Amino acid sequence: MRNQPKYSFFKNTSYALKGLKDVLKNETSFKIELIIAIVLLPLLVFIDLILVNKLLMFITLMLMLLSEVINSAIERVVDLVTVEHHEMAGRAKDVGSAIVFISIFIFCVTWGTLLYNRFF
Repeated sequence: MRNQPKYSFFKNTSYALKGLKDVLKNETSFKIELIIAIVLLPLLVFIDLILVNKLLMFITLMLMLLSEVINSAIERVVDLVTVEHHEMAGRAKDVGSAIVFISIFIFCVTWGTLLYNRFF
């Protein structure tokens, strides 16, 4: 049996906000991607696209942020386990980076395709 406290919505929310605050404070890549999201989100309101396309654009934008948070979690766990350079630790970090890369690729292809079809 896992040693964990009883579930509490408000306590768990505070953990999530604490993690978000940590990522905002310590991860430059997340800050850059968050600025991109803040700039692009209003565009979704004003651009003339069907709702499904707007939802695809929103989901891929959020996926980019989500993948960066996952990558940050992987990096922190690897750094906790070992401070020495280890091949498997490097591979784990590389896989985390690949998650971010793939999500950014999906974001760019989705937004590029939908905007191109709308305006050209």
